[in-house]
Amino acid sequence: MLSSELKNTIQTAYSQFLTNKELKPRYGQRLMIAEVAKVLGSIEVDEEGQRTGEPAVVAVEAGTGTGKTVAYSIAAIPAAKLAGKRLVIATATVALQEQIVNKDLPDLMRNSGLNFSFALAKGRGRYLCLSKLDLLLQEGHAQTATAQLFEEEGFKLDVDKDSLKLYSTMIERLAGNRWDGDRDSWAQVLEDEQWSKVTTDHSQCTGRHCPNFGQCAFYRAREGMTKVDVIVTNHDMVLADLALGGGAVLPDPRDTLYVFDEGHHLPDKAINHFAHTTRLRSTADWLGQIDKNITKLLAQHPLQGDLGRILEEIPSVARELKVQQQFMLNACEELADFKLAEDSEGREKPRFRFVGGVIPEHIESLGLELKKGFLGLTDSLNRVTDLLKKAMDDEPVGVSSVQAEEWFPLFGSLYTRSDANFSLWSAFTTQDPEDSPPMARWLSLAEGNFFDIEVNASPILAAQTLRRNLWNVAYGALVTSATLTALGSFDRYRMRSGIPKDAVTAVVPSPFFHADAGVLQIPDLKADPRDSAAHTSAIVRVLPDLLEANKGSLVLFSSRRQMQDVFDQLDRDWRKRVLIQGSLSRQETLIKHKNKVDKGEVSVLFGLASFAEGVDLPGDYCQHVVIAKIPFSVPDDPVEAALAEWVEARGGNPFMEIAVPDASLKLIQACGRLLRTEQDKGTISLLDRRVVTQRYGKAILNSLPPFARKID
Repeated sequence: MLSSELKNTIQTAYSQFLTNKELKPRYGQRLMIAEVAKVLGSIEVDEEGQRTGEPAVVAVEAGTGTGKTVAYSIAAIPAAKLAGKRLVIATATVALQEQIVNKDLPDLMRNSGLNFSFALAKGRGRYLCLSKLDLLLQEGHAQTATAQLFEEEGFKLDVDKDSLKLYSTMIERLAGNRWDGDRDSWAQVLEDEQWSKVTTDHSQCTGRHCPNFGQCAFYRAREGMTKVDVIVTNHDMVLADLALGGGAVLPDPRDTLYVFDEGHHLPDKAINHFAHTTRLRSTADWLGQIDKNITKLLAQHPLQGDLGRILEEIPSVARELKVQQQFMLNACEELADFKLAEDSEGREKPRFRFVGGVIPEHIESLGLELKKGFLGLTDSLNRVTDLLKKAMDDEPVGVSSVQAEEWFPLFGSLYTRSDANFSLWSAFTTQDPEDSPPMARWLSLAEGNFFDIEVNASPILAAQTLRRNLWNVAYGALVTSATLTALGSFDRYRMRSGIPKDAVTAVVPSPFFHADAGVLQIPDLKADPRDSAAHTSAIVRVLPDLLEANKGSLVLFSSRRQMQDVFDQLDRDWRKRVLIQGSLSRQETLIKHKNKVDKGEVSVLFGLASFAEGVDLPGDYCQHVVIAKIPFSVPDDPVEAALAEWVEARGGNPFMEIAVPDASLKLIQACGRLLRTEQDKGTISLLDRRVVTQRYGKAILNSLPPFARKID
């Protein structure tokens, strides 16, 4: 039960916040504060402060304009502090992360009376590695002999003049305390290729053995995290921490209250996090390089003891694995009838999917040999890195501490890639339990200048993983988003995310008056969307008239091909109004669109799925949203196809249980591009009459925001 102390703290903070900001209370916001406080503030604990009983999870769908960040912060921060726990706020996008850290939380501190500290937690790859920078700037900028052997692993250290000037500026600013080593705080744009040479990852970092450990930007930031009440991070970092058992970088889940903002992304993020892939030919080439490089290394540095013995074994293991890789490449080449298939962004990629995730016996047999071989290679490389750590502690293992410090990042990189291959072949060849969803397994032709086959294995649902590693372990958790329900129910989200059956769920209303602010119209194009050519021609015919009166518009397509065809068939003068996704980055496209509207010009954005979510175009920037088709998932997606097979095998109807709810959710997200503030007005045109002609259409139509409707 919510304590009177916590209840009073939350009520006072909210009242003070509204007064200081001269705001009126929003019904949806108050409702959300109450729901979050009720669950996260009423968790029963034992004498040691650990949660007892069932998982404490609450899921709140809150529409645009609710003020979600203020609502969950005002409820969760006092709840966490009173319980002696840490609050981790995880988002799906960098933009929201930065908004919370730079705007929302400072604003809340100034105006609510709540006293708390907060910090942003980012991965190691966002921070400078001072040791790598030092190495680049050594006199003559010569590579070490070892790094030269491992150029193929990304250790090519020679730099051009422009990069050298950049790195020199970095060291000067660090020395003058004018930069903290964080990529995001560097004033100019840093190209990925330049940045990759001065950052590192877990496998290459020597940690406390590094001579620059005391000045390390990453460890300084990590140290700061141990002292704050609120940590803002992203979904991927939480998932990475949980995969390591929890508490590796972020606080222990048992002592953490989590908030997952943009929480509808969490299941897909978890699937991607536990998916595996490898390329057969490029991995075979890499194994050949290991054989060659370590043989050279041993010729230059004859070693005694365990380290020498293990290193001497690695080339032969790599040679044998390379042969097995070639066998697998030949077998897959003979087996696969690659067919072009579109991904969610309409890009075509040749794929071959194993139906039901079942792979042929001879492929499985080859895969098991590769699994066994990579297990041996990974184990050897792991033992090498362990011995190098001992050498860095001045234990006698055959190399000096200086030599070990130089070698460790190189062998750490080899270990990571070998382990990734072992994980892939483990997932690819494992026997799927009868009572659980199977792995999706497929092959695809890799992009590049030479023929290669990509092998993929991915879970089709993240529910069990999230249930085991997150919901059942965490002290408490809130999931929130503007789109958690599908067809008016949380069933879809429960299936995909694994939130407990008894998790509290709530939908709080948006402050927008949709019926007054917008119209949803469904014109009759006299063309079936399933006939792509006829539907495209109809869109070309009606689009100019539909958008004639609007300054800024957004046209959303489910297919890249249709988007391009519509653009190509429009009148040449009309095409000048259109900015089509793909020619520039998303950010640059949006900036160009806003600039055109600001100048009084007409601008029309053509976009795909990524423009249907997270795009903020208030006022004149988007007066009309046109949706070409009901956004059904691409039937060729291997994970979705495997999920549909599994549902059907269990006696379900994959179209009604997966395709329709998913399409409903995407359609709501697309409609959400129209109203971004309470002053916005406009029109949504859905050019797909299946919402009024098909039996499932009524359910989709009724799930959309309550705009005024105009149906031809």
